[in-house]
Amino acid sequence: MSVERSAEATPFGASYTIRPAMPPESTLAMPVQSLRRYDTAQRRVPARSSSTTVLPRLWVFGGALLLTLYGIEEMYRVVNVGGVTLLKWILLILFTANFSWIALAFTSAIAGFVWLMVRAPKAPELPARLSARTAVVMPIYNEDTARVFGALQAMIEDVQATGLGDAFDYFFLSDTTDPDAWVAEERAFLAMRDRVGDGVNVFYRHRSKNSSRKAGNIADFVTRWGGAYDHMLVLDADSLMTAHSMVSLAAAMEADPDAGIIQTLPLIINRNTLFARLQQFAARIYGPVIASGLSLWMGRDGNYWGHNAIIRTAAFAAHCGLPDLKGKPPFGGHILSHDFVEAAMIRRAGYAVYMLPTLGGSFEESPPSLIDVGTRDRRWCQGNLQHIRVMFASGFHLASRQHFATGIMGYVSSPLWMMQLLVGIVLVLQAAYIRPEYFTQEFTLFPAWPRFDAQRALNLFGVTMAVLLAPKLFGLLLALFDGVTRRACGGAIRLVISALVEVVMSALFAPIMMLIQSGSVMQIVFGRDTGWNPQRRDDGSIPFADIVRRHRSHVVLGLVSLVAGLAISPSLVAWMSPTIAGLLLAILLSWASGQLFIGLGLRRLGLLQTPEEKLPPPIAVRANTLARELSRSGFDGADGLAALHADPRLREAHDAYLPDGKPRPRGQIEVDHALAAVKLGEARTAEEAAQWLKRKERMALIADRALLDVFARLPQKVEEAPEAQTRAA
Repeated sequence: MSVERSAEATPFGASYTIRPAMPPESTLAMPVQSLRRYDTAQRRVPARSSSTTVLPRLWVFGGALLLTLYGIEEMYRVVNVGGVTLLKWILLILFTANFSWIALAFTSAIAGFVWLMVRAPKAPELPARLSARTAVVMPIYNEDTARVFGALQAMIEDVQATGLGDAFDYFFLSDTTDPDAWVAEERAFLAMRDRVGDGVNVFYRHRSKNSSRKAGNIADFVTRWGGAYDHMLVLDADSLMTAHSMVSLAAAMEADPDAGIIQTLPLIINRNTLFARLQQFAARIYGPVIASGLSLWMGRDGNYWGHNAIIRTAAFAAHCGLPDLKGKPPFGGHILSHDFVEAAMIRRAGYAVYMLPTLGGSFEESPPSLIDVGTRDRRWCQGNLQHIRVMFASGFHLASRQHFATGIMGYVSSPLWMMQLLVGIVLVLQAAYIRPEYFTQEFTLFPAWPRFDAQRALNLFGVTMAVLLAPKLFGLLLALFDGVTRRACGGAIRLVISALVEVVMSALFAPIMMLIQSGSVMQIVFGRDTGWNPQRRDDGSIPFADIVRRHRSHVVLGLVSLVAGLAISPSLVAWMSPTIAGLLLAILLSWASGQLFIGLGLRRLGLLQTPEEKLPPPIAVRANTLARELSRSGFDGADGLAALHADPRLREAHDAYLPDGKPRPRGQIEVDHALAAVKLGEARTAEEAAQWLKRKERMALIADRALLDVFARLPQKVEEAPEAQTRAA
């Protein structure tokens, strides 16, 4: 298909017969909000209240409080043998903080379990028509183009089959910084456009500056084109949603004018490494119980997890402009975990935020190994700790502040558990090796024995483990009661064995993650910024040398704990055995976590199997097929400059998708642009220019129409003179 200019104006200066890069400009104001000052006159009053959450909240928070008080009393009795010393008080405080955290998760899981048992979820019927327009937006950043474009094409086809496709437009919002990946995205986009045809509105936009990262990417879309759409359905680069889920979200938003954000529960699919399969199984079996409990007590004061959710565009634009925090990162600057803040801000404005936990048809992927999860968690940790500066801003709903506190505690709990463990070891060491002062200067009838109530401590440990593991048990019971799920997971026996495998492996991984997260918290406290690196989504192992380097300190700590424990008391080693074993095996476990053959071997045995794996959703099958077809096209990994030089159609399309360049101030020259221009002027061939140009210079070249035109005019190879060819012959 040829690409020709037309007279119609577009945001980028001209439209092309294949399709303009973006639709006509439709601006929707998105002012930066103040977190410190909030004008309550801006707040709208929701038409419906959240009275149905009163009893669930009373149960969840009241029950957690009573359970925590019981734990405090029992722990006090454990340490109050011969008096409570300073270290014992510290141990009691740390235990209280940690136990209250798991007690809240326990009571919330009970609520979710009972709700799912009593109220069987029903899939909503699709509406006959949709009157509002929805933009489906997929932010991408140096991703695998085959997977991304294959997934969105599968979603487009699924929606078109419902007959409601006219209500949806689709946007690829690229923040890609790799020149080859940028060109690969455009090649994949053109190929996908040829596949879906002209009856679907699909657009592609590349930002020259990826300021404020994903939040800035969404904000750029909203401020430039959001006014054309009532809603936006925000995806992630690994998202996949069925037409039923997408249309149901749009219909729910239309039916509820007070809704600001409606969230789904994404399930993990397409995972094959050991660690990813553990996460996939846990999310499928335990996730519905946890999500239903959260949804029940949150009600319309819920949270937002950044993707696979539909948002009211005008409300988002009016109230969710994120400020940069004062100071430097990690606590200042751009807010990394922006989704929590956006939910709090839109709730503050009077719009509801809630979840549809049983909707189904919403999927995502997960990192393939323990190290990949740790890398992602480092960024999430920084973002959640930034919320310390946000959670007390004026006007926020109490539930929103609780969401912030939950996110913060999710990472602070790791160093707290580690401190509790260390204090317990010190107390045991003190009792074993330091001569106690049995009779102090104060008059007492009895000596001060430095002892614990061992039996009560053992009972309390059992209660703690029961509270910690109960949500998993509830999820397992629900799966066993559901015949379809039970059979799809390989039957009752395999399902129970899979759950045991998941619990054991999670127990071994837990101390490693505790140290990783504790290290992340300490790095952030001491001012180290994490930055924002692309997430590795593909299955694959990490070089063994990198694994050793990452986990050698964990193994050393495990050895020290083992030796110290044996020197103090064999019973201490038995008590700490899961922690010590996890640390001693850290290198082996981390290596195994990213191995395909282990995950696939368990799959062949029928273990860690999920219903979506046994009976794959048709949309997942279609997305994988399309991804394989696009992979065979060779877009990923290809030289972008060579592709642009060789394909005039691609080059003209790329030119069409470039924004109109802003004139530079007089005397201001971008170094990379200048270097690219110099090297192009000296190069004799396109191949030579491509070899000379560095990555940033390549970006400067393909972002500039004039430089790209110079590059296109270079010959591919230098033609030899006729006499030289004769001599060579």
